[in-house]
Amino acid sequence: MSNQKQQLINFQFDKTYKSEDFFVSKSNFFAFSLLDSWPKWEKNILNVHGENYCGKSHLSEIFIKKNKGIILKAHEFKFSNEHNLRYYQNIVLEDLNEEIDEKTIFSILNFVDQNSKYLIINSTKPFNKMKFKLKDLLSRAKNCLDAEIEKPDDELIKVLISKYLSDKQIKINNKLVEFAAKRITRSYGKIFEFIYKIDEISLKKKKSIDQKIIKEALGI
Repeated sequence: MSNQKQQLINFQFDKTYKSEDFFVSKSNFFAFSLLDSWPKWEKNILNVHGENYCGKSHLSEIFIKKNKGIILKAHEFKFSNEHNLRYYQNIVLEDLNEEIDEKTIFSILNFVDQNSKYLIINSTKPFNKMKFKLKDLLSRAKNCLDAEIEKPDDELIKVLISKYLSDKQIKINNKLVEFAAKRITRSYGKIFEFIYKIDEISLKKKKSIDQKIIKEALGI
């Protein structure tokens, strides 16, 4: 792995997750609407899924601040009857994948049902398409609400580019934002990679961003 790729992975974006910083577009409207409609859900378990950086954690933080609850990292969590989950109405399980202990996930699903709690599962892959070995878990995974955050639409791409460059005090005019948005790969990861490269180039060259720099950051 190149040094640049390694730096990109370690690069930390602002994670304050303010509600006013979340931009609702057609890409994330369904997930946003479901969370906003709580507790008027048909089921008490919701899986929000989408690629990395798509806003799953941001939405969950907004939800928990508004409705109270706890956020758990799936790979760190071990279920126990003595756990303080009974004190929370809403539980968020972050970064669920097929490498997680299946008995732990099955136990928390049972706990949620038996105690009239609400569970939000965040994952990149849909929960109902994960290949679990426990048949009961496979069955339960198919019986929950499903909300996909889709690939960013044109409007969201422009908003994300403008916002994150602004957060870094990098000035760029709207025409250049449009230029970049039309040429960038429709992926949240690629958008953040672009922001990282622009920031890096800006620091190195100490000059205002122009079309040439935009092309360099996009690899054109």
